[in-house]
Amino acid sequence: MTESLPAQLAAPSSKERKYDRQLRLWAASGQQALESSRILLVNSDGPLDSNNPAVSGVAGVETLKNLVLPGVGGFTIVDPAVVTESDLGVNFFVEEESLGKSRAEETCKFLLELNPDVEGDFSSKPILDLLQDASFLPRYKLIIVTAPIRRSTLRTICDTAQQLSIPVIYTHSVGFYAAFSLQLPSIFPIVETHPSPESMQDLRLTNPWPELAALADQVKDLDALDDLQHGHVPYVLLLLHYLQKWRDEHEGRYPENYKEKSAFRDLVRQGARTNNPEGGEENFDEAVAAVLKSVSPWSLSSGVRDIFNMDQCLNLNAASGNFWIIANAIKAFHAAHGVLPVPGSLPDMKAQSADYIRLQNIYKSKARRDLAEVVATVRTTENQLRGPLVVSPIAEKEIEIFCKNAAHVKVLQGRSIPHIQPDAVHTLEAVRQSLENPESLVPIFIALQALDALVTQYQETHPAAPSSSPPFLDDPNNWSRALSHIISLLESYGQQLALDDTIRTRISNALEEVKRAGGGELHNISSLVGGLVAQEALKVLTRQYVALDNTFVFDGIGSVGEMFRL
Repeated sequence: MTESLPAQLAAPSSKERKYDRQLRLWAASGQQALESSRILLVNSDGPLDSNNPAVSGVAGVETLKNLVLPGVGGFTIVDPAVVTESDLGVNFFVEEESLGKSRAEETCKFLLELNPDVEGDFSSKPILDLLQDASFLPRYKLIIVTAPIRRSTLRTICDTAQQLSIPVIYTHSVGFYAAFSLQLPSIFPIVETHPSPESMQDLRLTNPWPELAALADQVKDLDALDDLQHGHVPYVLLLLHYLQKWRDEHEGRYPENYKEKSAFRDLVRQGARTNNPEGGEENFDEAVAAVLKSVSPWSLSSGVRDIFNMDQCLNLNAASGNFWIIANAIKAFHAAHGVLPVPGSLPDMKAQSADYIRLQNIYKSKARRDLAEVVATVRTTENQLRGPLVVSPIAEKEIEIFCKNAAHVKVLQGRSIPHIQPDAVHTLEAVRQSLENPESLVPIFIALQALDALVTQYQETHPAAPSSSPPFLDDPNNWSRALSHIISLLESYGQQLALDDTIRTRISNALEEVKRAGGGELHNISSLVGGLVAQEALKVLTRQYVALDNTFVFDGIGSVGEMFRL
């Protein structure tokens, strides 16, 4: 009888092979979060007549493509439009046989062919009709809205989503220009922010715990070691050795400023043996290179301190989320020890295997002890808040991930989708400030806002325009009025400063491209935007990496992008 292979030797499953690359980015926890998520795509907000500027929705469909491929749980496309000739030229998820059929149904059909693991459905009803059902929106973890859309419709979607703590992405793709904004819940915590690997290492060289200090004492007499041993002392132990030597000569102080750290670095460098074939020792080179980033007094970052002082962390209750209960426990750990739990990771370094494993085990053992203390605090808090028979206690794995990332957790405070309008004080201020930079892409954002205003005006004042009326976006007077209105808003805000001719020209030039495109999309630009939007969607759905805060603008003519907090 064939014995089963040990877990560490077992071949990867078909699912692991299929999603191998993304599992390397967000691990099994992120993949599970993605697979349990359902996305709503709103591609238009009502039936379109022959003059109503029709959005082809390519950016939204391309975004879904990039979420279906990695295995999002499901999606719904809401789009009352039918497939037209213009769709065939830009949308790869319709075909000639789709003409005259529901665009939502056709795009859904072709998207589902990409991944049999994903569920998808569609609706040709206007989104406002669907929102009459209070149970419709809570099914979704993310809403993506494709512009242009009536502002009243967008406001209804965003307000309802905000009440339900559902993130919303509003995306434009017009000609060579694109922009998208992310509305997050007012409080959006992220544990796995994925900082650089170097910043994840917390070696605690200036405040070693007893076991680490004891191991460093074993190499106190470096001169007595032979060349092989001397060249393989792990650089962590070398730094601990020379730090003690420095403190003995400097009244117990560690190197504090750049000048002192440079002098300490020279002290370490002088300890290397050069009378060997290599002319030096690699472990000493590693120690010298690590001085500036590793030899610093430990301190709590301002971001984590702010989280500890937030009301959600200070005043827990039975409805408090797992994040805040764990954050409160780590705050208690910091209050007791003056440090955060040790992550337990150790960088690679020149050392003999046995010495490296011994050092690694010391860091891992300390991390396990710190974790156990935090877990005990969490259990006590759960017992107090949720009762001793809590059905689903916080998983120890979740607490462990928090402890490893404790120094880098973030809480984003979401903003609404920005609009240039009289009561949008923060947006007006941010736009005015950005206009002072001659390289800023904010004129593109302004031009897209003008398009939104035009579409809103048309759809609200021409509910049944006769087919003989001139195309609304072809009338230059409409564009001039929209631009004048937005400029007057910007000039009336704050100090009531008039925009100079240079700024007006930049805005006018951006508007010319939007006007030239007539609200239409280019597939290559929309495809690129779909990738960018999907990237932010994945951050939101997996709760990993730091999401956009809160607007991104792309200029396809110059191939440049810029982020704004509007």
